[in-house]
Order: sequence, then structure tokens, then C-alpha cells
Amino acid sequence: MSVTSRYREAWEGFWREAPEEQGAVFWDAEPALTVGLHLALFEPHLTAPTLPLVDLGCGNGTQTRFLAGRFPHVVGADLSDAAIEHARQGDPAGLATYRVLDAGEKDEAQTLHAELGDANVYMRGVLHQAEPDDRQALVDGIATLVGTRGRAFLVELAEAAKPVLMGLAQGPSGPPPKLAPVFRHGIAPGEVADDAVPEYLRAAGLEVVASGELPLVTTEYTPDGTRIELPSKWLVVSGV
Repeated sequence: MSVTSRYREAWEGFWREAPEEQGAVFWDAEPALTVGLHLALFEPHLTAPTLPLVDLGCGNGTQTRFLAGRFPHVVGADLSDAAIEHARQGDPAGLATYRVLDAGEKDEAQTLHAELGDANVYMRGVLHQAEPDDRQALVDGIATLVGTRGRAFLVELAEAAKPVLMGLAQGPSGPPPKLAPVFRHGIAPGEVADDAVPEYLRAAGLEVVASGELPLVTTEYTPDGTRIELPSKWLVVSGV
């Protein structure tokens, strides 16, 4: 099942409007504060670290480039053509490769798996932004990419993040500048119940190897200068 056209158009509009510079997007935090912390949790559970690594939902490629410095073959994949264009422009040295991918479309996930073989997957904050009817298909796509030898590291906003986001959006001055485009383009973060994620994984035939909680760092600050961090949960999963 492919993603809805509304969802795809929302992301195209968001990324066409997004500035080029790193850190201009709400979740585009420095790798040392994001994927760098995640790798410390992920790498101990990798049984085949030399497999290709897919950064699923790579956006403008900030985290992809960091991953490319640590794994032999990294592919940044995103639903949005505009996001992939940002990623390619930000990587003139070609540290990673990039492709437009609808991971919820069975044929596309199978095609990438046929090219790469089993892969490790990194996905940060994608499932909670997907349309409800597309979430299981997205997780099924991850299972296809992982196969039997790969592992996936998934980070998703916890339920507790939604009231934080709503509070920011409803502040006296409206949402912070970097959060405003998310709502303006109809992207609704923080919509997945905590107990739904394990069910999606189970239905896809994925097994949870490790899990925990870690604040998700953003690039935005409160009026008093405090960086905004959102409650999130992480999981390492494998095929079974």
C-alpha cells in the first residue's frame, strides 16, 4: 500500500520551503546530539555491522552524512523528492547515496532489498508522522529491508510528547518559528500511542531486541533560551 497523496504532498511542500542551512528545520539537530547518541545504543546489537545501512526518512541528510562516516555503504531514503534534493546538495562529496523511496509500498521495499540484500536500518521520528493507515505498511517495509541478518534502530516520539507540542503550538505568540511550518503543512507529529508500536512490529514479524527512553533533541528553543527536547522511545529490532 502506497502512502496517501495528501501525505506525500505535505512533505513535498514542507521540504520545498525548508531553508538549505543545517539546523533550520525543527528536528535537524546536530548529529552529536541525535544519531551519535543513538549509535551508542544501536551498535552493540548489530550482528552484521558491515551490511548496508539505510537511513529511512533521511530528510536533508544531516544524520545520513554522519552515518556515512561510520558504515561502509549508507543509503539515505525519503518519500520526498525535495528532501532528497536537499540531501544531495548537502553532500557534494557523495559520502552516501540517496534515493526517493516509499517504504510503505511493498514493491519499492522489495526492489531496494534486492539491490542491497539484508540491511541495517536507522529511522528517527517517521512512524508518528505517517498517516494511520500507512503505519503498518511502513513497518512491513522495514522488515523487508532488514531481512534475516539486519537490525533496525527506531526512535519515535512518546505519547507524552504530544501535550508538549500542543503547548508550544498554542503559546501566546503561536508555535515557535521552526515548529510553525510543520503544522502549516498539515504534518501532525506525536500521533502514535506507545503501546501501538510493539503491535506494528509484531505484525511485521520483527522482534524487539532492546528498548529504552531518551529525549529527542530539537533545534528550537523556548523564550528563556532552553533547548526544546521531546520525550521519545527507542527500540532495536531484528527479523525472526
